[in-house]
Amino acid sequence: MNAKEYKEFKGLRKESLRDNMSDITTREMAKKHKPVGLTENRKIAKEGGQVASNTRKDIEARLSETVVTKDNALSYQYIDDKSISSSHN
Repeated sequence: MNAKEYKEFKGLRKESLRDNMSDITTREMAKKHKPVGLTENRKIAKEGGQVASNTRKDIEARLSETVVTKDNALSYQYIDDKSISSSHN
């Protein structure tokens, strides 16, 4: 899935897709390698994303099913724009 399809799958509207995904791989790589500046941080982020992607594909191959779910890392509830505007009148 591309980012737009993944956001739709998870039911995200304005939330960041990154806020709803685990960053453990990239976080641990950053702790170990201590990148400095944008270029080094982007490299670590890309490497962490590749490790996560490979891991997901490996797990899915072994399980013969997807591990991608509609569950989100953050708890939030949407309030329709209509209910907001009507409660302020």
